[in-house]
Amino acid sequence: MKKNKDEWKVYKNVFSEFSLRTLFKLSSEGHFEELISPIFIGKEANIFSASSKKGDIIIKIYRLENCNFNKMYQYISADPRYKKIKRNRRDIIFNWTQREFKNLMIARETIRVPTPITFKNNILLMEMIGKPAPMLKDHKPTNPKKFYEKIIDNMKKLRKKGLIHGDLSEFNILNHEDEPIFIDFSQATLSKAPNAEELDIRDLKNINRFFKKFL
Repeated sequence: MKKNKDEWKVYKNVFSEFSLRTLFKLSSEGHFEELISPIFIGKEANIFSASSKKGDIIIKIYRLENCNFNKMYQYISADPRYKKIKRNRRDIIFNWTQREFKNLMIARETIRVPTPITFKNNILLMEMIGKPAPMLKDHKPTNPKKFYEKIIDNMKKLRKKGLIHGDLSEFNILNHEDEPIFIDFSQATLSKAPNAEELDIRDLKNINRFFKKFL
């Protein structure tokens, strides 16, 4: 295990020391064996594939220093579940990670999403769909009209479960064998949140904008 931890240090510009310790803890608890490769390196979060005893999984690591925690606070404080959250960087990022886990647990009851495995601090582990499946922006559906209708149906199903995605676009939908898979649920909120309708309308506009060129 120590060898793995040393190997992870090649990502020293990606992982903070705190994230490295959290990764090591999750690995020591048996949630995954080793990191395989980066899938996406972003300003706010990094996505890695990792091996586990049950197969490859996804590890999402929110950056502690680069995250726009003021924007995160704006969104999460409007969520009725987090009304009492303090304006503290780590608290916001940790709760942001927790919220994505909670939202995935709700969403998976009604639509196909990556099954969340566990979370700790700023790190979320979840199922890998595909090898992994490509984003919609990179992989046009065989039948755009049918794919679009499935997205709208998924949005309706989420609404019935009391959840609004809040950040839906071609970047946050996977095309897995011509089936839409919603991802990135950290910004998702309850439908009774004061900004829920605004976010829902924005989601629909984003989807309509993308599919306008195909339909």
